[in-house]
Amino acid sequence: MTTAVDHITTEQTPEATLPAGTPRVLFACGGTGGHVYPAIAIADAIRAEHPAAAIAFAGTRDRMEWSAVPKAGYPIHAVTVSGFQRGISVDALVRNVTFPIKLAKGLWDSLRLVRSFDPDIVVGTGGYVSGPVGMAGSMKGRKLVLQEQNAYAGATNKMLSKRADTIFIAFDAANEFFPQNKCKLAGNPVRQDLANADRAEALAHFGILEDATVLLVMGGSLGAGPLNNTIRRNIDLLLDDSNTVVIWQTGERYFEKLETSIPVHPRLRIVPYLDRMDLAYAAADLALCRSGAITCSELAVTGTPSVLVPSPNVTADHQTKNAKALEDKGAAVLLPETDLDSQFENIVLSLIIDVDRRASMREAALAMARPDAARTIAEHVVALAETKGGKT
Repeated sequence: MTTAVDHITTEQTPEATLPAGTPRVLFACGGTGGHVYPAIAIADAIRAEHPAAAIAFAGTRDRMEWSAVPKAGYPIHAVTVSGFQRGISVDALVRNVTFPIKLAKGLWDSLRLVRSFDPDIVVGTGGYVSGPVGMAGSMKGRKLVLQEQNAYAGATNKMLSKRADTIFIAFDAANEFFPQNKCKLAGNPVRQDLANADRAEALAHFGILEDATVLLVMGGSLGAGPLNNTIRRNIDLLLDDSNTVVIWQTGERYFEKLETSIPVHPRLRIVPYLDRMDLAYAAADLALCRSGAITCSELAVTGTPSVLVPSPNVTADHQTKNAKALEDKGAAVLLPETDLDSQFENIVLSLIIDVDRRASMREAALAMARPDAARTIAEHVVALAETKGGKT
């Protein structure tokens, strides 16, 4: 993994004025929102209790953390990493030939970052960048905490697990991938506003009558083609019930084509992106969506019954394992993408009219929820930081 060190800084307490015993925490995360936003949530929870805490992030300049982290108010240092390529293309083979050199350089520059920021503790929430930074922190005698979002553990967290002091997991199923004595079940840190949204406000926001049954369809910020195609084919069937309203988040790349091809309907809200997820969840009686780790945690925190369609294009099919964890508790129904069209009416439409089953699923989802995950992890991180971990 190769490293080119530069950084974006934000206003923070100068080191010379930091009170004695102030925790210094370095977060390593990158690649996707599923890795980045839990780290930001934990950092926010630390800052809420320890306003003077010295907090910094390590990430990559060409991924979303480079803008998301400074926007959240934290400095970020660039660590450009290169993972092992699993493909058999010429490009993948060339990259893999240079992988050991890049790995060594990435570790060397991560050691430089640890020396310069001088953290008491490193917190890794996944992505390639967590590997060299977590390794460097451990080699320099700093405490190491990992947070695994998925039911199936990521390669970086598995690699670092033997060096970690504590591993926070979101699903019981992740236990099997780590040393048992290091695991703590805490859930995934999610936005605190999600659980506090008011349904009446949510319905007013979307212009929906109070007695409507609302289906929320979402495929992430980019959208999901298979979900969109199924809804397009079944939209008349969905809206045939005069009580059903559909909030359909298509994703930016699909929106224009779908908006022009789907007739306007008073009970259809078709949007490219949902910027008020708190109100979307509060309005929803049922969600049809992918089963990324953070989405699953948000569904639990908000008590939203769901039909989960795992993406088949993810490492180790981890979305299926996430969905299975919710289905096993009675909080969701797992619907494979291959069965989406054939089983749409039997599963989705039947749940829209089955009030009692949705109520049972809601109770099961809330029973799984861990709304205090960010604070729980933050308290543990600060406590470990206070032990200092024998800096070298």
